[in-house]
Amino acid sequence: MTPPAAKDLDVAVVGGGSFGTTLASLLTEQGKHVRLWVRRGEVAREINKQHTNSRYLPDFKLPSKLKATCDLEAAANAPVVIMVVPSKAFREVANQVGTFIRGDQVLVHATKGLERGTFKRMSEILREETCSLKIGAISGPNLAVEIMRGNPAGAVIASHYREVIQDVQELFAGSRMRMYGGRDVVGTELGGAFKNIVAMATGVSDGMGFGDNTRALVMTRGLTEMVRFSTALGANILTFGGLAGIGDMMATCSSPLSRNYRVGSGLAQGKKLEKIIGELGQVAEGVPTTEAVYSQAADLGLEEELPIVCAVYGILYGGKTTVEALTELMSIPVGDELAALRSR
Repeated sequence: MTPPAAKDLDVAVVGGGSFGTTLASLLTEQGKHVRLWVRRGEVAREINKQHTNSRYLPDFKLPSKLKATCDLEAAANAPVVIMVVPSKAFREVANQVGTFIRGDQVLVHATKGLERGTFKRMSEILREETCSLKIGAISGPNLAVEIMRGNPAGAVIASHYREVIQDVQELFAGSRMRMYGGRDVVGTELGGAFKNIVAMATGVSDGMGFGDNTRALVMTRGLTEMVRFSTALGANILTFGGLAGIGDMMATCSSPLSRNYRVGSGLAQGKKLEKIIGELGQVAEGVPTTEAVYSQAADLGLEEELPIVCAVYGILYGGKTTVEALTELMSIPVGDELAALRSR
């Protein structure tokens, strides 16, 4: 498929999963000229001819003007490129995108994960694999199905470059996605990744039949662990009081629309992880993120300060049952609630 001319394209969205398709649809509805890159030809044909993405958004009709392609060269003609690719494939696709884009294009991502093995954030990978300088990260409470239903939502576009923030805000201006600006790229990315671990923990709690008190306990202590981990890596503590922190956590930790929440709920019901992932049919970023955060926390000497992370890791990778993990969590001595935060 021949990519459109630069003057005819406002944005290229790289990644045809649920959120990538949602962002592309939202922007198309706003009158933007969008090209959506998908990996498989049959998906591109379905979007272009039937205006559906039956695997990721089976209950929705997509805008007829939204066009999909399997050719990453489309990214070369877009002033703004939004990467929405799972973390496990992010570097590979970023490397391919890097062969087409120029240094003056805005390149942002909306992937809420960390690279396995390297612990790198997606913006770091973009810097390594492309020539782009204008890099940013989008994060917030963005359940794709709710946005497709027409519900208002909000997110943060974080970047060290004011131009990136302004361009992305202008792109979404007037849409039902309110895009706030921020400068804390580290905190925005780590908040978006870390909350998936907490969402699995709250899914376990709900799946075991516990109520709102327990969920609130897990979320609050999970937020504390998010802050401990992220500020140790240079994040601004204030970020976690906003959309990329507590906002994203509130949505993801209590909604059955959240894939990570459903993973935790399934584990509490005694299902095997492989079966749960198979039933989802989509990536649950919290699973590899738990391994990455646990390993990096160990390198930083923080594992004792992250008991919820350790509990989720034990369930996913250590052979522990949800009951065993909960019993260990409840046996940890309590201290001053904010002691670990005051020193940061």
